[in-house]
Amino acid sequence: MEGKPRPEATPQQALDAMDRLIALALVSQHDIAQRLGLNVTDLTCLGHIIGAGTRHLAAGDLAERANITTGAVTGVLNRLERAGYVHRQPDPHDRRRVRVALDASAAARVFAVYGPHYERLGALFADYTADEMAVLADWFVRAHAAMQDSLDEIREK
Repeated sequence: MEGKPRPEATPQQALDAMDRLIALALVSQHDIAQRLGLNVTDLTCLGHIIGAGTRHLAAGDLAERANITTGAVTGVLNRLERAGYVHRQPDPHDRRRVRVALDASAAARVFAVYGPHYERLGALFADYTADEMAVLADWFVRAHAAMQDSLDEIREK
């Protein structure tokens, strides 16, 4: 299947568009977090918890995914638990670890806020062919790795 004609763009134009998207996403995350009674770090962690589904992340795994320390994740989990988004449960295979489970009503509260956002993005993705989606997904995965490398470098200095 052939895709729709797309406007030509240079790598610099694509980077500029990406920078504008990231800036808007940061502002959006802040506003969404406030609406849910959270801060951005807590919202980021909650997103990882929701994304894990029934696999229930260990606290250390959550810290790694969110790029925060294990000490910081303790504070995040305390706040998320107080706000009724998550609860901790013992790891069935290792009693020294805890797993983080999403509270039953939490997903509904989050999706009530995020729903329109994801509907718009879903409609946007529907405008692309399977081959184009494969390119987009590949780019996102590879860009994530490149950004992680950059973050690691910054933190090492």
